[in-house]
Amino acid sequence: MNTAAPSAHLAQLLVNAQRERSPLGELDHGLYPKDFADAYQTQQAIFSLRGIEAGGWKIGSKSPTGPVQGSPLPAQCLHAPGSAFARADYAPVGLELEIAFRFKHDFTPRDEDYSEAEVHAGIGEMAATIEIVSSRFAAFPKVEPLTQLADLLNHGALVVGEFVPYRDDFPFAQPTLALTFNDESIVPGPAANPAGDPRRLLTWLVNHHTRNGKTLPKDFVITTGSFTGMYFAKAAGELKGEISGMPPVSLSLT
Repeated sequence: MNTAAPSAHLAQLLVNAQRERSPLGELDHGLYPKDFADAYQTQQAIFSLRGIEAGGWKIGSKSPTGPVQGSPLPAQCLHAPGSAFARADYAPVGLELEIAFRFKHDFTPRDEDYSEAEVHAGIGEMAATIEIVSSRFAAFPKVEPLTQLADLLNHGALVVGEFVPYRDDFPFAQPTLALTFNDESIVPGPAANPAGDPRRLLTWLVNHHTRNGKTLPKDFVITTGSFTGMYFAKAAGELKGEISGMPPVSLSLT
């Protein structure tokens, strides 16, 4: 009988599913996260089982005033523009165009939370990114939200564009952008992040990370949710994204 804690057991199943490219079906009811603490504990167990370090975070919210959630990103899942990926490694290959930030100094643990003003004052750089969304569950996207959170928020890979200095006057809520797959636009409508201005997510992240006694390094790449929804690639091809005011970013699917 498996006597491991449910979060550790779920983490092992997720690691095995990724390693073996064998998506999970329905699990025993007791293995699903019962709350946010369970989901975040599963994330940490995945990193421990894989023996990997974080190189960033993905964070997001479903609305401009809704709760924020996130997942650390494995350092080896961060890639340079123009990188190539095998579709078979990232089923079902969802593609999103996002904005990422880096801070200009570390945020260290302390007794009181950091204020939004402190966090925003620490933003140093910004860049366009493309996330490859890839679930370890066969039923995705019809997977319960806490389970998606435990599964590193369905993270597959992140292609990180060239960073440029942060601009406080940048139109973060509605940037001008383009996203094409094999030279055809896949932007479904007006560009918008469901969280509104994605900078509002950063204060949650700094405090979530430092409350756990961990320093948030300034070189972490923090990507903040899609401005273009999720496009599922059904074939090989070239994806090109551009957010006006930042260098373009691209990837190849083979």
